Amino acid sequence: MFSMRRDRTELAAQVQLESLMEAAGDAVFRLDAKGTILHASQRAGELMSPGESLAGQRLEDFVMPADRPVVGMVISQVTGSGKPGKVNVRLKTLSASLWVELQVTAYTGADGQPELLAVGRDISGQQATEERLRHMATHDALTGLPNRSLLSDRIRMAIAQSRRTGRGFAVLALDLDGFKKVNDALGHPVGDALLRVAASRLAETMRDVDTLARVGGDEFVAVLPGAISEAEIQIIARRMISTMQLPFEIQGHTLYVGTSIGVAVFPEHGDSEVKLLAHADTAMYRAKETGKARCVIYNHEKFTQPEHDVSMEAAMFQAVRDGEFLLHYQPIVDARSRQIMGFEALMRWARPGQGMVSPSQFIPMAESNGLINLLGAWALKSACVQIKRFEEIAGRPLYVSVNVSPRQFRNDQFLDIMDEAMALSGLDGQQLLLEITEGILMSDPEHAEALLHAMTARNVRIAIDDFGTGYSSLAYLKRFPIATLKIDRAFIKDVPTSVKDVAICNVVLSLASHLNLSTVAEGVENEEQLEFLAAHGCGLIQGYHTGRPLLPDDIIALLKSQQTSRQASPKPAAMPAAMPAAAMQ
Repeated sequence: MFSMRRDRTELAAQVQLESLMEAAGDAVFRLDAKGTILHASQRAGELMSPGESLAGQRLEDFVMPADRPVVGMVISQVTGSGKPGKVNVRLKTLSASLWVELQVTAYTGADGQPELLAVGRDISGQQATEERLRHMATHDALTGLPNRSLLSDRIRMAIAQSRRTGRGFAVLALDLDGFKKVNDALGHPVGDALLRVAASRLAETMRDVDTLARVGGDEFVAVLPGAISEAEIQIIARRMISTMQLPFEIQGHTLYVGTSIGVAVFPEHGDSEVKLLAHADTAMYRAKETGKARCVIYNHEKFTQPEHDVSMEAAMFQAVRDGEFLLHYQPIVDARSRQIMGFEALMRWARPGQGMVSPSQFIPMAESNGLINLLGAWALKSACVQIKRFEEIAGRPLYVSVNVSPRQFRNDQFLDIMDEAMALSGLDGQQLLLEITEGILMSDPEHAEALLHAMTARNVRIAIDDFGTGYSSLAYLKRFPIATLKIDRAFIKDVPTSVKDVAICNVVLSLASHLNLSTVAEGVENEEQLEFLAAHGCGLIQGYHTGRPLLPDDIIALLKSQQTSRQASPKPAAMPAAMPAAAMQ
């Protein structure tokens, strides 16, 4: 009699459990300790096997093959420990796989044996959202190609695999020839459409194992894994070049662009991501300089400096990664009032164990190996942000002067980098002075004119650095939108004792005055020079006499001390003729 009552009680408990399983509305399974289905909810049956009982079949058989090992592991762990387990898996359904969060709980069944309750909650929507977010974080929104972040992962994976297998791989840097003219003439919508089609064409030329990424603007990078010969690289490159030379039909326009390609091979041309990308970029620029629409493979002997500089070049790549480059700021002061009007940002390299490396050593090297684009973009953004901090201390507007190298000037992304720097800092265009040399203007006058007008359209001012030491063509002062002439220190050094230097300075200052250009005299080292320049109409002064290049914290201390002096004085205090000794150290 007692046994019958116990059986009825256990049967009632089982019926109640199965009733609760149906009420849950999820895919719910009652399993034995080995994962065999004892009972499945109606919802589970509808999803996995409509009209047929699931009892007697293993739950793992209804899970996608890749997820079966983890399901078996969870079932084993829950059975052994009695503690609940949870895992996200894909169940096979009639139409597709369904992502579920499978929660497994152990309990004692009616016969005293351990049983499991597995509840599968549909998380397909959540998984889809997470997948979209992952895709957005690793892919370019315009073209759908991998972005710089995913490219970096792929290169690191290729390096690791190459070190295991001994099989190298190639990195290709691609830049569209003529894209900027299309973008400027027809606008960004046409340019964006062109980029999408170009990306699709390039992707079609590649193997399934290759990676094509868009790293910005019209720049792409391809990673070709496996031991790949120079002949194979040239075949792939020719396919890319050929497909890009076909006409593009974009929004009613027939457009023609090409592509220039630079190649670096691991490990011959670099044993790190930074080196490979920089050397591929260097080779790509060589392809552009020597005719465009061609492929150039990096060559240590042709593209780098003499052997004694190789160790320094390697240290430069390491320095970029370790953040050894920094900016000093040299005051630019009003020649009459001695008040600080702005600062020139000067790049410095603090090499551990070697002290400061002269810019005359590392700047040409960075220009040669391609790092100047990376360093220049960092310097421009950092300087714009820093000058806003100086303004807060000074309590008045200041401007920052930043040097632009020839390679930066030729970079099609330079305007975008400049726009980003101003947007990031909130700096007004008038507060940014970009210094270029005369040689940059004369090497490609058409490109220079278009780019300078695009800069001045943003109110950014242009200065000619080292005026009088280059081509000294007066024609470009009329042709190009120049705002400032910087008088080279070579003409300041012997003023006012040298009759010739005095004559040259007077001519330059008079010319600038008649053309309504501002002037900055560089290399002013004593009071006599300063007084002469101020008396002859030079507006701004820069040199050790009025301020050495200093770190940002030292500039902030200087500005604070001047603020204190002005507040203590009944009238605005002029800047001292010479900087305090403490500030000059």
